[in-house]
Amino acid sequence: MTKQEAVPMNDLKRLYQRYQVEIEHEVTSTLRSGWWLNGAAGKKFAANFSKFIGVSECVLVANGTDALELALAAVTTRGREVVVAANAGGYASCACWHNDLIPHYVDIEPASQLVDIQSVLKAASVDTAAIVVTHLYGGVVDVRAIRDGLDQAGLSHIPIVEDCAQAHGARIGSDVAGSLGDISTFSFYPTKNLGAMGDGGAVLTSDTVIAGHVRQLQQYGWSSKYHVGVPYGRNSRMDEVQAAILDVLLGDVDSRNRQRRGILSQYKSVAGRRLQFLEGGDGAVAHLAVALCDDRDSFRAFMKERGIDTDIHYPVLD
Repeated sequence: MTKQEAVPMNDLKRLYQRYQVEIEHEVTSTLRSGWWLNGAAGKKFAANFSKFIGVSECVLVANGTDALELALAAVTTRGREVVVAANAGGYASCACWHNDLIPHYVDIEPASQLVDIQSVLKAASVDTAAIVVTHLYGGVVDVRAIRDGLDQAGLSHIPIVEDCAQAHGARIGSDVAGSLGDISTFSFYPTKNLGAMGDGGAVLTSDTVIAGHVRQLQQYGWSSKYHVGVPYGRNSRMDEVQAAILDVLLGDVDSRNRQRRGILSQYKSVAGRRLQFLEGGDGAVAHLAVALCDDRDSFRAFMKERGIDTDIHYPVLD
């Protein structure tokens, strides 16, 4: 097996090569501006990304973990329970712990590995501070069904936080992931469907009060410069270079998602019944090609012998 024939988990330089001219133009322009934080590039990307998702407010932050932590801090009070999926990689759990919140784990649907809606509704109570819905692997949870169930149970006050770190551009019907809940979070880690060439994150909402709270929390909790108005603030910003790069890549994200779906479809047709690929729905964006098999370790060894990288998503976190 030659290096050219091998199939790595990721080859990030291919994306750069595809958009090299546009990226270098925007990055050079940004660097020459001398404005590298809180400038025009960030404002432009925030406006374009919020329009793409279908909400009015977008707060750019340093990474996806910060986005989750800030979103939870903006809509909860400390010491209470937050409903989270048991298999979502531990990121929502970490965000809970950093906010002194208690994760309440709920079950998933086997075919999609997405959170089970009835399990969420069963877990929700007057003690629930929020529900984190993770659109795992690029699939989309029916958030509106959760909201309807909460309303019927008299729990309409519970905010729903969408974790969209793996679902850039994913849809359920005509609705885009990130526009379905009260607040949503995104990661722009390089391997994402919309990934930076560094790191970044975003918090989105159409609630101007929540957005204002997030903006305070991301800037030390300031109510005005050097005056702390809310506790538990931090310093979390996306730099202008990453915003400029992301704005270039945003324009073609739907096309790249179609390519991903096409590749996953090919995998499914070749594998037949030997592997059970997860069902993400028609609007899924195939962030990862995830399959269940009877003997995982043997299958991974089989693939490695043929130069094909695989990984486990997700092992249990320590």
